[in-house]
Amino acid sequence: MPSKAAAAVRYALHGVRYMLAERNCQVLAAATLAVGAAGLYFSITALEWCAVIGATALVWVAEGLNTALERLTDLVSPGFHPLAKKAKDIAAGAVLLAAIGALCVGLVVFLPRVV
Repeated sequence: MPSKAAAAVRYALHGVRYMLAERNCQVLAAATLAVGAAGLYFSITALEWCAVIGATALVWVAEGLNTALERLTDLVSPGFHPLAKKAKDIAAGAVLLAAIGALCVGLVVFLPRVV
């Protein structure tokens, strides 16, 4: 069993490496570092850290699923197909909604400290 768990972790780390090779994820990584630095700079509370980490993780998960769905869609539908476009657009919309939620959390946590 431990070897299966270790293999699962290795595969997941490969997935993270593939994600980090994507331009959108590189931008997301920079934003994540900036938010973390802002949290340290402003000494946000533990509860605020939980909100920021949760919102950030949600965006990462949404982007990872979006990227995976895009690759899978490209595999099964290399040419244009309206349903493939719709699937990709829906996944991208989910990332957008997660990012808007994260922005709202960021405004609630950081705006009072900046203004």
